[in-house]
Amino acid sequence: MDLLARLNEKIDGLLQKYEELTKENENLKLELDNIKEKLTKTESELLECRENIALKELELEEVVGKIEAILGK
Repeated sequence: MDLLARLNEKIDGLLQKYEELTKENENLKLELDNIKEKLTKTESELLECRENIALKELELEEVVGKIEAILGK
């Protein structure tokens, strides 16, 4: 095989590898965007859960206060 043919083969291989890496990079970007979206949703759900827990704790404190008032009488 002459030098020019080998060079063309190497260039073709590099171009193919570049295309593969470009596609992989795009897929990774999409995956990252999806993960960021999931994380945002999860953080929102976590915040809602924390708010619900805080409300339940307030309700529980009220109930305990009522029980203590009844027992204290």
